[in-house]
Amino acid sequence: MDEDINILILSCGTRNKIVQYFKKELAGKGQVITTDCSELAPALYDADKHFIVPRMGEEGYLDIILSICKKNNIKAVLSLIDPELSLLAENRQGFLDIGTMPIVSNHNVVELCFDKYGMYKFLINNDFKAIKSYIDKEKFYKDVEVGIINYPVFVKPVKGSASINTNKVNSKEEVEILFNQYDNLMIQEFMNGIEYGADVYIDMISNELVAIFAKEKIKMRAGETDKSVSIKDDKLFELIKDFVKKIGFKGIIDIDIFKVDDEYFISEVNPRFGGGYPHGYECGVNIPKMIIKNVSGNINEDMIGDYKEGIYMMKYNEVKIIKGN
Repeated sequence: MDEDINILILSCGTRNKIVQYFKKELAGKGQVITTDCSELAPALYDADKHFIVPRMGEEGYLDIILSICKKNNIKAVLSLIDPELSLLAENRQGFLDIGTMPIVSNHNVVELCFDKYGMYKFLINNDFKAIKSYIDKEKFYKDVEVGIINYPVFVKPVKGSASINTNKVNSKEEVEILFNQYDNLMIQEFMNGIEYGADVYIDMISNELVAIFAKEKIKMRAGETDKSVSIKDDKLFELIKDFVKKIGFKGIIDIDIFKVDDEYFISEVNPRFGGGYPHGYECGVNIPKMIIKNVSGNINEDMIGDYKEGIYMMKYNEVKIIKGN
């Protein structure tokens, strides 16, 4: 008899759909187990079993997660928040040693994704079109003077997520205020174009790109896609294939892209499920199934572009009601 495939989803928060999708794909052949530091994280209660754990930065956190994996025969672990991805990637071997596969890229790749200016330099050095970026505001001011770049621009943290402390600014005075208020900021060109997102899966065994789901973003909310429509474009697919190969991703990645004057510019990359992934799943790009197949020791087939165009996603609020102690 085949062994159960138990999957652990860390820091599940409000990502109920991801938990539901894994449960559906396992279809009783294993358990979906979740963790969060808050007992009021609604996605906890869609799992087969859940654990309340300390905050990720607290001492002993990693040992607690490893213990959960050992005691529950966890075959794969993944996280839905950025800081924890570095922890999983850095301790990959420790998880593998107990029979748990971390669904995440290698540590150096994860760290590059979280360094927006580092990613900009990587893109430029590898001949990809990238959004003009500065960490030296004096160089930016000089480029404004000679017309290389103009206001408005975005000022954002070099390391950050969910669009926190990201500001659209229209003057030197505003730039100065933000640079005086916060450390480690960068200035990024304002892209007046169409924004796209791509949900991508690189097989954990073959290291080959096997799935791309692309969508045009219609509306954003708190850094996540709120409304979108599925699209296909061979030019975009080829760009993603080239990018993924050069950087060496594994597992799930979520790519933000802008299209300006018929040219694609890679913006940011999250090495995890993006907030808009449910759109891809509902269109048939079944990454949970691909992960389960890899955990079972099987390689996925190439399914790039295997979905319909013109399918819309609209998010809306739901509620979870639980009885207190």
